[in-house]
Amino acid sequence: MSIAEGRAYFRELGLEDRVQEFSVSSATVDLAAAALGVEGARIAKTLSFKTADGCMLILAAGDARIDNHKFKEKFHFKAKMLSADEVLELVGHPVGGVCPFGIKPGIPVYLDVSMKRFETVFPAVGSGSSAIELNLDELFEYSKALEWIDVCKLPEE
Repeated sequence: MSIAEGRAYFRELGLEDRVQEFSVSSATVDLAAAALGVEGARIAKTLSFKTADGCMLILAAGDARIDNHKFKEKFHFKAKMLSADEVLELVGHPVGGVCPFGIKPGIPVYLDVSMKRFETVFPAVGSGSSAIELNLDELFEYSKALEWIDVCKLPEE
């Protein structure tokens, strides 16, 4: 899977024209922020974690970090991120382009409240040189998120 799946996903929704592709890498928060000309916190990074059933995705603000205590309290297991190989195999997108769009079926997706500071955020669309600007309602709907959760901490915390 790749940008093709991400584009196809948004094509079905009539939103493919909103997908942005860059001639430079947007594979990290800093690179994506530079490519888009926005602050890094507005990049909706997708974090992938191992679960008993495979994996789950959590989208968080670009400046947020997983709070291990909050994570364990919410999910009742220790946060362990997938390796790059596991991400590609289980999710279907490469590291740097991981997103909840056009992914393998059955992967639970959650949105962290760290993004609620912004009207719009920029998740990747399946490649390390892509993004789409979505408002929070669109992000919740199009990511098929199960719920908003609070498992991150911000730099000032």
